[in-house]
Amino acid sequence: MSGLVSLVGAGPGSPDLLTLRARDRIERADVIVYDRLVNPELLDFARPDAQRIDVGKSPHHHPVKQREINDLLARLAKDGKRVVRLKSGDPFVFGRGGEERAYLRAQGVEVEVVPGITSAIAGPAAVGIPVTHRDFASSFHVIAGHRKREGHELDWANIAGMEGTLVFLMGMESLGRIVANLVANGKPADTPVAVIQWATRENQRAVGGTLETIEREVDAAGLGAPALIVVGGVASLLDA
Repeated sequence: MSGLVSLVGAGPGSPDLLTLRARDRIERADVIVYDRLVNPELLDFARPDAQRIDVGKSPHHHPVKQREINDLLARLAKDGKRVVRLKSGDPFVFGRGGEERAYLRAQGVEVEVVPGITSAIAGPAAVGIPVTHRDFASSFHVIAGHRKREGHELDWANIAGMEGTLVFLMGMESLGRIVANLVANGKPADTPVAVIQWATRENQRAVGGTLETIEREVDAAGLGAPALIVVGGVASLLDA
């Protein structure tokens, strides 16, 4: 008898931002396969006998390869297990959920997607920043801030010219490169920027500045990963 894999979005961090459906799937799960940035408190919703498997990745350190995760999910489901693949944010926003779904379906495994609140929206909102605002931005763009595996750069000319708010995820290690490339491609140096660390959690911190000053502000505050970077006029609305 084949089981079920639920690709579950854990939300941006705070446990009370988990959806009701996500909590239901966690409570029913036989096995929970979870990522590094998932709030550990969410695992308390699981049954005491549920198996918990940490497959988290950190920058430059991927102890469990994606292909191994894919195989693990398929194997557990084929053993008749109800599996929750618990991912921070939303499973389809830089969470490789699309890859996992395609692999599982190709293996004949039943799979469902339980959306979660992405930090790209919730993180800015938690510090008073709307990603769209009638006075500042009619669109927003979510960008993976780290360099591609092959070393290829992002299309900075296109990104710098975009109307609206830019939200960079997984970009703290590359903050200097992001700032330099935006300015070099025409983004004004006085464009507002906000950096939010551990968005929505109790230890949330944030600083604001401009493309010209944000690196100094981040260094002075001692902010680091995990954090998201918001670039655009809406960043000026950061709560003091």
